[in-house]
Amino acid sequence: MKLLFNVAAMLVAALVAVPVWAELPPPSVEAKAKAAEAAAKAAHGSKVSAYQLCKSEDQVAAGYFAAAKKSGAEVPPALPTPPCVEPGPFVYAPAPAVGAAPAAPAASSPPSK
Repeated sequence: MKLLFNVAAMLVAALVAVPVWAELPPPSVEAKAKAAEAAAKAAHGSKVSAYQLCKSEDQVAAGYFAAAKKSGAEVPPALPTPPCVEPGPFVYAPAPAVGAAPAAPAASSPPSK
């Protein structure tokens, strides 16, 4: 009985392990393009988040300095920081295909003798 259990367990383990060795096909051109667009959109989202954080920090600092000035406390001057740069709307311009043929060269005149 124990031998039958061991054989069954080995058979189940072998059947489970076989799909692990299988390879997925390479992604299609469309899938690669969609992944590149998703990465660009995520990067733009990060830029927007950084801009919003920068604006929020500026508002908090302005409120702090206003409150300190109002209470008469002496506050050292603010450290200079780079201005907040708005990233603008998301615009995706796909990169040219790697395997694409180069543009035809400009027509040249035949060599003269």
